[in-house]
Amino acid sequence: MATRFIFLSFCLLFSSTLTISNAKIFPTFPSSRITPEKLSSLISNSKDSQGLYKTKYHTQILDHFNYNPQSYQTFQQRYLINDTHWGGSKNNAPIFVYTGNEGDIEWFAQNTGFMYDVAPKFKALLVFIEHRYYGKSIPYGGNKEIAYKNASTTGYLSSTQALADYASLIIDLKKNLTATDSPVVVFGVLAAWFRLKYPHVAIGALASSAPILNFDNIVSPYSFSNIITQDFRSVSENCYKVIKGSWKQIEETAKKPGGLEKLQKAFRICKSEKNLAIESWLSTAFVYTAMTDYPTPSNFLNPLPAFPVKEMCKAIDDPKTGNDVFAKLYGAASVYYNYSGTAKCFDLNGDSDPHGLSEWGWQACTEMIMLTGGDNKDSIFEESEEDYDARARYCKEAYGVDPRPNWITTEFGGHKIGLVLKRFASNIIFFNGLRDPWSGGGVLKNISKTVLALVEKEGAHHVDLRFSTKEDPQWLKDVRRREVEIVGKWISQYFQDLAQ
Repeated sequence: MATRFIFLSFCLLFSSTLTISNAKIFPTFPSSRITPEKLSSLISNSKDSQGLYKTKYHTQILDHFNYNPQSYQTFQQRYLINDTHWGGSKNNAPIFVYTGNEGDIEWFAQNTGFMYDVAPKFKALLVFIEHRYYGKSIPYGGNKEIAYKNASTTGYLSSTQALADYASLIIDLKKNLTATDSPVVVFGVLAAWFRLKYPHVAIGALASSAPILNFDNIVSPYSFSNIITQDFRSVSENCYKVIKGSWKQIEETAKKPGGLEKLQKAFRICKSEKNLAIESWLSTAFVYTAMTDYPTPSNFLNPLPAFPVKEMCKAIDDPKTGNDVFAKLYGAASVYYNYSGTAKCFDLNGDSDPHGLSEWGWQACTEMIMLTGGDNKDSIFEESEEDYDARARYCKEAYGVDPRPNWITTEFGGHKIGLVLKRFASNIIFFNGLRDPWSGGGVLKNISKTVLALVEKEGAHHVDLRFSTKEDPQWLKDVRRREVEIVGKWISQYFQDLAQ
């Protein structure tokens, strides 16, 4: 089988899938097959985006770290705001900020229900800031053709620039609201890095499912696929074995006369292609279903049932399919790609990007060098090694840049994380669900009395930040209760210090 490579097709990613020999780059989040028009009507718990937020724009500088004339160019950065429960600036009521991931901010705002759920208790203002170069926050007058043209124009896309954007916007917003003494708490994958870099802007951070140790060989390159393997194997040993054994069968079938036609028919592919990339298509489904193996129905990536890994394995273990491996795989893939049952066929080469994730490729080739592509002999995927050299060659060809694999740990740290953060960090929650493949790169142990790790065996990606439902299991309710308790202590301590 061609080496598995899931690239911003998410994301991890992350907007269609493709196969490139000898390279594997996992994005942050994938695209779904949902059209943008359907997205707002299908968000978790049927929340209506019209009532969730108001859209605003902030004039942002292009380059925070240089003084060249071009650095002073500006662009319009989108942010979303909800003041329904805000106690107001006169009461120094808190401001909760979502530091946007690499994608359309509306997607994240519509799937971060925890902030809406707790806003009444804290009388908090909610702000969701969009990451530069994503969604509608595009430099160069919003012209994507120019912004994405080459390394000279895309070079201003980086995590450090994005964090500086958030700091600048938050400070400016507080001034405009006459709320300079309102405490700010940040949420999201980038929240921990923001708290470390801008402790004078945010009093605390809830970093949910943040794989800050997936860099510079700090953790094993096998950790990502090992967790996916365990997710499926824990549900059904037969399910695991069928998937593990299928890759060779797909490859052998494709080589035979009429093999591509057989695969096209078996997997209901819409049109004939020379390279069906079925392995990548299936891998994407297994990766993202493991990531979003939530205990209740969801629509974070695609519409999915509760416990979707279990539903996939139920399809694979269905005795009605007998020994037809392709029929079993088709049933499993349909859980991810067609749970609604509306798709008549699948377009493996579609370029839909409803979540606005297209520029993750640049970041995965420059600074976000997350080495998660190894598969050992027990992996549910075909055995292979992480191949950094192949990635570097691809990045040079695609973007004209050489990756900087050590930059993230140089800029934010990571090695000996406990020893380092114990010395100077405070007020950070790291939440990780152990069914989330990204948890292999997460902080899983308490570092100090104020840098805490909340770890849940049955949790998946960002599960703590989803809208709460009556069907939520007790462990999830307990995690959120604990998070609220900790954030409340931060705010209380802030006001005590402010009064002194």
